[in-house]
Amino acid sequence: MVRLFARLNRPWMHFIVLGCLLFYLQGIFFPEPKAVIGPLDGARIKALQQQWFASTGRLPTPEHRVRMVAAELDRDMLFQRAVELQLYLYDTVVYQRLLRNMRFLQLGEGKTDQELYEEALEMRLHLGDEVVKRRLIQVMEQLLLAANPPPAVTEEELVAEFEKRREDLRRPPRYSIEHLYFNREREAELNTVIATIQERNLSVGETRQMSSPFLPGYEFKRQTPDQLARHFGAAFVKNLQEADPRPGVWRGPLRSTYGLHYVWVSEVRPERDATLDEVRAQLLRDLESRAKAAALQGGMATMRENYEVKL
Repeated sequence: MVRLFARLNRPWMHFIVLGCLLFYLQGIFFPEPKAVIGPLDGARIKALQQQWFASTGRLPTPEHRVRMVAAELDRDMLFQRAVELQLYLYDTVVYQRLLRNMRFLQLGEGKTDQELYEEALEMRLHLGDEVVKRRLIQVMEQLLLAANPPPAVTEEELVAEFEKRREDLRRPPRYSIEHLYFNREREAELNTVIATIQERNLSVGETRQMSSPFLPGYEFKRQTPDQLARHFGAAFVKNLQEADPRPGVWRGPLRSTYGLHYVWVSEVRPERDATLDEVRAQLLRDLESRAKAAALQGGMATMRENYEVKL
C-alpha cells in the first residue's frame, strides 16, 4: 500500500490524472458542435407545397406547412445519419443505382463495375441522387425499428379498437342486379320495352337482346354501393336506393351517367355490423402500422438530440 501511494505521488502520474480530468471537463463545458440539419431553402418548400396541392387540390394551411417542413427535415436527418454510418457502402440497391448513373453518364467504357462504383463515390453521386436518398432513409428507418421494435398487438387492443370503430366498420349493403341499358339515342324506346316485359312477363334472360351494349356488363353480383358507382356513377346508386329495390322485382327506369337502365333485382343484403373475425386482419394491420409509426417517431426523437434542427 505504501508503494502504491508512493507511485501515485510521482509528478508524471499527476500530469496524467490532470490531463484526463481536463479532457473530461472539456467534453462537458466545450462539447463538439452538433451537426446542423436545415433550414430548407425556398425552392424545396415550394416543391413541397406543389406536391401537397397536386395530391389534395388545395394549398396547405400554415399548420400543414409546418408539419411538411418538419417531416422533410426528419428525412434529411435520417439521410445524414445514414451517410455518417456509410450505409451506402453495404447496400446493393445503392450499388446498382450508382452503376446505372455512371453508365447513363457514359463513363463506364472499359471499366469494371467495381471501378465504376468507386468512381461514383469519388464523384459523390450518392449524395445527390433522390433514389439513393430514399433507399438510405428506408434502411435507417429499419435500423431504428430494429433497435426500438414496436410491441406486439394484444387481443385486448384488438377488441378495444373494434369497439371504438364499430360504426365505421359496418358492412355496407350489397346488391345483385341485372339491367337493360338504353343509351341516349334509344331512351324514347324504353317505355315501350317496359310495357312489353310486363305484358309478356318476360324473364331477365329473355330481355337481354333488347339492351344497348354496355361495356362493364349486364350482371353484377353482391356489389356494394361504391362498387356499383364505379360502373354506373353515383347518381345511379342514389336512384336505385330510392327506388326501394327488392329481390324478384324490376325497378326503373333509373338514370345513370350513361343513360337509362331498367333493373332486375335478384338479391339485396342489408347493411349490418361487422364481426370481429371479419375485420381482424384489417384492425391488426392498422394497429401494427400505428405502433410502428410511434416506435419510429420515438427513435427519431432520440436521434434529434444529436443534431441541431433548424426549421
